[in-house]
Amino acid sequence: MPTVEQIQQILEPLFPGLMGVRLVTLEPERVVAELTVRADLCTAGGILHGGAYMAFADTLGAVGTIINLPLGKRTTTTDSSTKFIGGARVDTTVVGESVALHRGRTTMVWQTTIRSAEGKLCAVVTQTQLVLDA
Repeated sequence: MPTVEQIQQILEPLFPGLMGVRLVTLEPERVVAELTVRADLCTAGGILHGGAYMAFADTLGAVGTIINLPLGKRTTTTDSSTKFIGGARVDTTVVGESVALHRGRTTMVWQTTIRSAEGKLCAVVTQTQLVLDA
């Protein structure tokens, strides 16, 4: 299995790196990361934008799938459902924890909870990743 550092290096030049996603934990059934809520990721009210929640969660589910892929396979998201529950203010940090609900040969399903620095639930995202030939 790749290390946190190896996957972080892959993410850095891509959109997740631009957002500032920082991986913390990589396990076959669990991925944890942090994201600093910057002003450029917020709505006019200084609250993390819904699209930023979704992109953060999508990254974690994709990473979880990638570390579980057999050689010669790749992945793409086929669907995603987000429930917005609370807001995260600018200049704070949110923590995302993605857990595998299903890790099959052709699909993987991940559920990500995103919490504020105080532990308040902000969003829950469930996504399906399709496993494809490379």
